[in-house]
Amino acid sequence: MTGVSRRTAIGGIAAATALSAGGNAFAAQTEKSAPSLSSPPAFAGKHLPKPLRFDPAKLVGLSERLITSHWEINYIGSVKALNMIEGKLASALEDNAFPALQYGGLKREELHRTGSVILHEIYFGGLGGNGQAAGNIREALIASFGSYETWESEFRKTAMSLAGGSGWCILSYNNHTDSLHNYWAWDHMHGAVSGTPLIALDMYEHSYHMDYGTAAVKYIDAFMRNLDWAVIDQRYKTSVGT
Repeated sequence: MTGVSRRTAIGGIAAATALSAGGNAFAAQTEKSAPSLSSPPAFAGKHLPKPLRFDPAKLVGLSERLITSHWEINYIGSVKALNMIEGKLASALEDNAFPALQYGGLKREELHRTGSVILHEIYFGGLGGNGQAAGNIREALIASFGSYETWESEFRKTAMSLAGGSGWCILSYNNHTDSLHNYWAWDHMHGAVSGTPLIALDMYEHSYHMDYGTAAVKYIDAFMRNLDWAVIDQRYKTSVGT
């Protein structure tokens, strides 16, 4: 397959299958899938994709083709899917006969797509820099991990534990314990309950296969070289209230 990995294709099929789960129950909702004018904000389905804040042609080691494909297909695809799911939820609320089990399926997909949208926005929003860590966040990483090098080594090791599979490696500020941690997330719905993501590294194959095939370690190297630590530092300051 040209430009699309077998895993990406399978993932797309699986997503489509999940969205259509329930067969006739979902089909019966098709006409009412769009939110009504009176839909509350929680079901408005008006999420808009955020544009890239950098020129994808100027990243080091991550091709413009890869970044553009990832942004257009995977990220925008999740934005559209989330809007559709919110419309289905709005319709389901108006239908007293809508099966509870099918409603649970919609809620699961809502969570899945919400996580995908948020994590992709953090992923893309953290790129476009020179990869040189600085500011309060660097000092906080040293305080939490003993050294910046220890943090980076653990972050990379966590990311590589997901290579060849799927998921996210996330540097998160745990608001419950007031501490920094690298978290392993098998999909868009995993993460510390009170955690605020500061860095999100997409380890799904669609994020690197086009450039690196199965060489995930080279992709991680490129990701680290393009981090914008000014953005990450601001995320950290916002998280701790400074």
